[in-house]
Amino acid sequence: MRLVFGLVLVLGMGLAGFAVFMAKDYINAYQTELATERAARAKMVPTVDVYVSTRSLRYGERLHPEDVRIVKWPENAIPEGAFQKKEVLFSQGAEDENLRTVIRAMEKDEAIMAIKVTAPGEDAGVSSRLAKGMRAFAIKVDVASGVSGFLRPGDKVDVYWTGANYDPNGENRGSELTKLIETNVKLLAVDQIADEDRNNPTIARTVTVEATPLQVAGLAQAQATGRLALSLVGAEDTDEIENVEVDARILLGREERQVVQVQRDRVCTVRTRKGAEIIETPIACAE
Repeated sequence: MRLVFGLVLVLGMGLAGFAVFMAKDYINAYQTELATERAARAKMVPTVDVYVSTRSLRYGERLHPEDVRIVKWPENAIPEGAFQKKEVLFSQGAEDENLRTVIRAMEKDEAIMAIKVTAPGEDAGVSSRLAKGMRAFAIKVDVASGVSGFLRPGDKVDVYWTGANYDPNGENRGSELTKLIETNVKLLAVDQIADEDRNNPTIARTVTVEATPLQVAGLAQAQATGRLALSLVGAEDTDEIENVEVDARILLGREERQVVQVQRDRVCTVRTRKGAEIIETPIACAE
């Protein structure tokens, strides 16, 4: 009987020791997993809801509720102007007359941003693309002045004026002057096309630019008194251009001739007649 009791005691102690070993191993594994989860959680970036497109959207399309969906977006990388609430994106309701219009092409899963759509109920016309305080102004162009048709909405151009060349006194010098009058002017539309995703060259008759009221007045005066030509600015060109002014004299390297009036000394004479002959004798002039 004592032998059985001893065996049971030894077996119990062995099982207890094994249980303690297993519990310690489990606790260690749990602590390792917990530490791993905490480290992974520390690396996780907080996200917020952002609306993206469910399909490719093109210029002029109406934006319907079924064209958007919510995705999780990193909180520190939200595109400027992205919509995060449906009541903001469709603030006027889902009726066709209250929907926003796409003014810049978007691909599937691209964030819907305010710069790419109009206000609720607006169409994709030029007025929806004007910045605050800016105005639209049309400039007449042809193949030469319109950069051979390679202009498209969204491009930036320099505007040159060519007209009569006057000196500071208002006298016409008899030649023409070409002068840079505006730089980095944004094109809103080419003819009646305002789609920035259009890449086909178009020989336009007019281009519509975005300008301040003061610039509009200057462009209108320039167009009325001479000819305007456009020069396309490179997409990555940020250099500021100084005053540019060229006339025929500078172009051909000629110097301007100036007329200088020379004052002659006053000469006083006395005329004396001797028979049929008249003799002039110089004398000192009276002051």
